[in-house]
Amino acid sequence: MKPLIGTELKRFLRDYRRQHRPDVDLVGLLQSVEYPANVGSIFRVADGAGLTELVLTGITPTPPNATMDKVARFKTLRIPWRYEQDSVTAVRELKAQGYHMVAVELAESAVPYHTYNYPQKTCLVVGHEDHGVTKATLAECHTAVFLPMYGKGLSLNVHVAFSIVTYHILHRAL
Repeated sequence: MKPLIGTELKRFLRDYRRQHRPDVDLVGLLQSVEYPANVGSIFRVADGAGLTELVLTGITPTPPNATMDKVARFKTLRIPWRYEQDSVTAVRELKAQGYHMVAVELAESAVPYHTYNYPQKTCLVVGHEDHGVTKATLAECHTAVFLPMYGKGLSLNVHVAFSIVTYHILHRAL
């Protein structure tokens, strides 16, 4: 099998996207995700997954940012995003727009991400690398999901967890 390159690769991906577009409206909310490299990675995932929007809150850095732009491969210019200082306000606004708010967080009532039935209009909420999603933001979410860990670590990097759950939702919608 020969790898696709250049125009062949672009044509293949365009045709696949047209034929297999998931019917899901996904938004990401970053609640004080502190490190520009993580934010940049989430922008790149958001582009790859066709997210509707990213909402950056709290201390989350915003574009333009050299590290973020480099890691994101300038997807910060392609993905609609907005900044809201208060994450609770942002969650309430998204709920008013009909989004089902799902925190990716280790919480008491959280369920494994692969067992949850995500609505067509979902917003994934991820939090700070060390502190996670705040209690106030978590209280505004409809539910929380977690990624089961089978090694010694308790969690994955925030952009990795966001990626796994995002693509799970997309492929369940097909």
